[in-house]
Amino acid sequence: MPARKRSGRTYCTVRLESWDDFLKIITSAPYSNWAFRGERDERWPLYSSLSRYLQNFAVARQAWPDQENRILRIFKRKAHQFLDKPPEPDDDFQWLALMQHHGAPTRLIDFTWSPYVAAFFALERTVADGVVWAMNPARIDSSRAPQRVRMDPRVDGNFRRYFLKGNRRFIWMGEPHTMNSRLIAQSGTFAVPGVLDVPVEEIVSPEDPNNVLAKLVLANSVRDVGMRELYRMNITHATLFPDLDGLAKSLAYELEFHWAFDPHTMRPYQT
Repeated sequence: MPARKRSGRTYCTVRLESWDDFLKIITSAPYSNWAFRGERDERWPLYSSLSRYLQNFAVARQAWPDQENRILRIFKRKAHQFLDKPPEPDDDFQWLALMQHHGAPTRLIDFTWSPYVAAFFALERTVADGVVWAMNPARIDSSRAPQRVRMDPRVDGNFRRYFLKGNRRFIWMGEPHTMNSRLIAQSGTFAVPGVLDVPVEEIVSPEDPNNVLAKLVLANSVRDVGMRELYRMNITHATLFPDLDGLAKSLAYELEFHWAFDPHTMRPYQT
């Protein structure tokens, strides 16, 4: 049985020892309408790539707003060389989604509406215990009307007004108006934190800890069966990243898979 424990004040942790345990928990209440994120190491705080970069390379905190604005400005000025139809100049959120798509550090944190896609990212390259974070968009503070509408980064000027200054602790969740091929393939959405120096698990409201955020730890023993079942569902790098890069990355797991035998043991699969 999964082991449950409260972690701090804002979320609970559930340790899952088997793929069946994972299936049981994500197919039952309350997770049917939640969003998910997979990480290959359950010890990692839930930060954006921009937060990690700024902290890992000791950029002074007072410089963060200007530096974030700077890379956004540089991307807008130069990306047109590679785009047939660039976003509107003032659509900051669409530009950030494009930056995220191509590997730039941004404050956007990738989530998915599919727990299976999240499980893939948690298990595919892990050599430890992975994690699937589950977050309830209906209960995070900024998802409540009218605050959600007021802080929506898709509204002209809102990214600079509510996010760039980095002085408001809140989370907004949603997708850009125009979704790229990877967002579509991954059933993707974004969590957008209002601050960069605090992980998501410390930002979410502690009003109802069991109905806002959950940390589903996937023991390393889950990986073999989980990856095989995800492969059978056609959830691979090739399908989640529908381009040549995704196809190339998908070949790594092909080294571990064969229809006739288990390449780890050289024994036929049990029937």
